[in-house]
Amino acid sequence: MTTGRFLLRAAVFCAAWVPAAAVAQTRISPEAFLDAVVGKTVTFHELTSGMLVGTEEFLSPTRSVWRREGEGCVYGQITTPDGKLCFLYDTEPGPVCWWPFEHDGRLLVRIARLGDGEIQEVSGFSDDGLDCPSVPIS
Repeated sequence: MTTGRFLLRAAVFCAAWVPAAAVAQTRISPEAFLDAVVGKTVTFHELTSGMLVGTEEFLSPTRSVWRREGEGCVYGQITTPDGKLCFLYDTEPGPVCWWPFEHDGRLLVRIARLGDGEIQEVSGFSDDGLDCPSVPIS
């Protein structure tokens, strides 16, 4: 099989595999997402199960602090390469990237990793901080 045919088959397979709900999604820019959340603390729930994933305080367009339920605070640097929203946390070896989008008036993020369809919903906004120690200035 030639490389061209393989790539065409892979593209057709991927297109057929995308859920119908994806058609109704509206991608938003990382900057628009950050405009909505900077200065806020938001909760993220896994879309399918509704389970709480964690809470993130957006300190600035370039810094955040994340906390999973029952765990300590983890600080992250935010970048926006190639239309993605990426976080480099102190505890991770590399960035964790998302594509932000809206669907039926809900704000969501989909992990930007081929083969991983994890979607989380931004399900709450608060002006209260996470009360984490040693918030970095940068």
